[in-house]
Amino acid sequence: MINFYDKLTARLRASGDYIWPLLLRLILAFEFWEAGYGKLKGENWFAQIPWADWQIGFPFPFNQVPAELNWLLASWGELVFAVLLALGLFTRFAAVSLVVITMVATAAVHWPAEWGSLAELWSSYVITPKEAGNFKLPLLFLIMLLPLVFYGGGKLAVDQLLIKASGRADKLTDRTAGLQSVGLALLVLALASIWVEPVLGITLLVGAALAMLVPELTGKNQQKRY
Repeated sequence: MINFYDKLTARLRASGDYIWPLLLRLILAFEFWEAGYGKLKGENWFAQIPWADWQIGFPFPFNQVPAELNWLLASWGELVFAVLLALGLFTRFAAVSLVVITMVATAAVHWPAEWGSLAELWSSYVITPKEAGNFKLPLLFLIMLLPLVFYGGGKLAVDQLLIKASGRADKLTDRTAGLQSVGLALLVLALASIWVEPVLGITLLVGAALAMLVPELTGKNQQKRY
C-alpha cells in the first residue's frame, strides 16, 4: 500500500510541474490584464483624489509622483507583467513586480488606515468595501504570486526553453538550502509587507540582510543541496 502511494504521489508531482504553475500563471495573467486594461481605457480616478489624501493614502515614494504617472505605471505594469506571466517569460521578475503593484494598491486603497488589534485588522479581511478596509482579494493575489516567485513558471514556460537553450538545465534542478536561502525568503516577504506595514517590512529587510551577509562575513557559508 505504501509503495502504491509513493508511486502515485511521484506521478502527481511530475504532472504537477506542468499543470499547477501554468494554471496559476494564466488565472493571474487574466486578472491583472483585466485590471490594467480597465485602467487604460477608463478614467484616471487617481487624479480625482485630493493631493492631501493622495499623500496620506499612497506609500513612499509613490506619494511623491504625479497621479497621472502613477496611473500610467499601474496600467502598463499590470498589462506588461500579465503578458510575461502568461508566457512564463522572466516569471520570477514579473511575479515580484506584481507583488509590489498589488501591495502598493493594498496600502493605498484596501488596507485599514488604523487598527489596534489583530481582531480589528481581521475584520477587514473582506472583498466588499468597508470603511475599515477590504484587503481579502489582494491578499489572495499575493499568496498566489508567491509560489511563482519561489518556484518559477513551471515546465510549460518560455523560461524553460531559454534554460534548455543555454545548456544550464541540469545546474538549475538543484535546491540549495542555508541561511542565505532564508535571507532571500525574508527579502521577498519584506517587499510584500513594507508598503502596508513599514516597520514590519524594514524589520524583515534587516533580517534578510543579516541572513545573507553573516555567512559571507564569517566564512561559514554552509549550504545543503538536494
